Amino acid sequence: MILGLRTVIYPVGQELQRAKEFYAKWLGFGPYFDQPFYVGFNVGGYELGLIPDQDGGGTYWGVPSIAQAWEDLLAQGATALSPPKNVGDGIWVAMACDPFGNRLGIIENPHFPPANE
Repeated sequence: MILGLRTVIYPVGQELQRAKEFYAKWLGFGPYFDQPFYVGFNVGGYELGLIPDQDGGGTYWGVPSIAQAWEDLLAQGATALSPPKNVGDGIWVAMACDPFGNRLGIIENPHFPPANE
């Protein structure tokens, strides 16, 4: 089961501070989570994340069970890019590639339900 789009993560390289300032000014509010490895904004019940990497990032679909969603993705022909991993505080993420070459992220985040739940 898919819960809907949850998170988009932008890789910003060594410009995390500048990116944080840009998005805070553009959005009109600061991040709810601010660490050297990740900056997160709650934007209308969805998350905009910034990471200090050049690679990575992507769009993540919310799922109630990362293990089941991962199994389903692979059974449907997706290719594993990054298997499920706990990124802290009960949050799990994984990244696959669909049969057409698109990156397909999934996230199980019990602390960040969308606004309509």
